[in-house]
Amino acid sequence: MVVSTINGTSPLSHSNGTTIPLSTFSRNSFVNVEKGDPVAFRPYWEKVRDECTVEIKCDEWMSYLGDTNNLCWYMVPQMRDAILRLHNVVGNAVTKDKFLVLGTGSSQIYQALLYALSPSESSHRPINVVAAAPYYSEYKDATDILQSKLFQWTGDAALYDKDEPYIEVVTSPNNPDGTLRVPVVNSGVEGKIIYDLAYYWPQYTPITDQLDHDVMVFTFSKCTGHAGSRIGWAFVKDIEVAKKMIRFVQLNSIGVSRESQIRAAKMIGVICDGYKNLKSIESDHLFFDYSKRLMKERWEKFKGAIEKSKVFTLTKYPTSYCHFNKDLSEQYPAFAWLKCLEGIKDGESYLEKLKIRTRGGGRFGVDAKYVRVSMIGTEDEFIELCTRLSNAKRE
Repeated sequence: MVVSTINGTSPLSHSNGTTIPLSTFSRNSFVNVEKGDPVAFRPYWEKVRDECTVEIKCDEWMSYLGDTNNLCWYMVPQMRDAILRLHNVVGNAVTKDKFLVLGTGSSQIYQALLYALSPSESSHRPINVVAAAPYYSEYKDATDILQSKLFQWTGDAALYDKDEPYIEVVTSPNNPDGTLRVPVVNSGVEGKIIYDLAYYWPQYTPITDQLDHDVMVFTFSKCTGHAGSRIGWAFVKDIEVAKKMIRFVQLNSIGVSRESQIRAAKMIGVICDGYKNLKSIESDHLFFDYSKRLMKERWEKFKGAIEKSKVFTLTKYPTSYCHFNKDLSEQYPAFAWLKCLEGIKDGESYLEKLKIRTRGGGRFGVDAKYVRVSMIGTEDEFIELCTRLSNAKRE
């Protein structure tokens, strides 16, 4: 990407009191907010770089085995302890009396769960996999790519009316629209529920409850921003489901990279240590305080840009009490879910003309008038996004 400084212009000011600084993007370059690459938190990690440094010697972590005393034998003790400590600090999930299964990102965890929750009888029809629209755009592809005889993507959970076994994926807060979700399938058959809680962290949403579901999926990617480490995990109540998941990971990748586990454990430790030493740590060095403040500032600027454009409407979110921050707070989702006003039938195509790459509603099982925009990219991307949206006009 070629960038250049734009001279002779003033920062954009909006009626809600926010100001968008000058952009460094070239007018001919695309702003890619289609992806969900969570690099927004990089400035925080630059500040604590020295505290997070990990040295791994060449003779360390050579074995496939991480902890033979643990059901999840490829998970090293440091990773297990760090995950349990993180949830204890945040208070977003009940971990007692559950089995912790580690995967190479939540993508692998998802497929391991489909395998583990499917009927084992070979003669049985594939179990139906559903999620309420708008659902995460990758669920369908991640389900169908294996062309499995065990499970099949069936679509919108709200429209599911078959008296057949099913797996419902409940993403809360939801990707793409940030709403809080509960199961919606109305069927005579009892289904199996996967709770995808990738965004149930204090920077995105108030922590209203310590969730206690049979299957809960989390990811390091959206928690800290370290997507490249490829660390995901699930808390599972049923030991047989956990065993089948571990078997899937074993056959798929023979475990999870030890280097990634050690690195992730170290960074989680830095986060937790900050809240342990709360009185002696500045708020800029408290990860969730820093990242929530960043998300709040971005959302305020973004709302100003949308208001000025008069082209889109935004999802409205309730204010709730956060048990982690101990205050009333709004939601600041990782994605903005936009709906075009009358006259624009395809939001993705419209924004493409403004050289903004997004992901259209069709990918999420809804009308093309909707479009998803990432709020967790680089600062330059975000500034240019707001600038172009502020100047958008209805066709």
